[in-house]
Amino acid sequence: MKMTKNIRKAGFTLVEIMIVVAIIGLLAAIAIPNFVKARTTSQCNACINNLRQIDAAANQLALEKGMTTGQAITYPTDLLPYIKLNSNGSIPPCPAGGTYADPTVGSNPTCTLSTLTPPHALQ
Repeated sequence: MKMTKNIRKAGFTLVEIMIVVAIIGLLAAIAIPNFVKARTTSQCNACINNLRQIDAAANQLALEKGMTTGQAITYPTDLLPYIKLNSNGSIPPCPAGGTYADPTVGSNPTCTLSTLTPPHALQ
């Protein structure tokens, strides 16, 4: 009596590997756009918070120096004593690469990326 052994080699078939790759591709197609959107929203929020700090520093400067609405501010040198500086000793920059401007007392500071969606601007 001869016994035949049914030996199957361990491993995955091509179909199983293709299914796994398809699932990973589907998850990546869903996750990557959401990651980009979350990063953009986070940069916008950080920029708006920087603009709020710049506006508060300008208001503090105007109050301390007795400046009135419409008087010119030399940005950023006038605001350096009134704002928390980053490790480089400068006002925190826009995380998306924009630049800030605060020309006069009483006006909202602006970012060059205020035309993006979502906008980098104080409301």
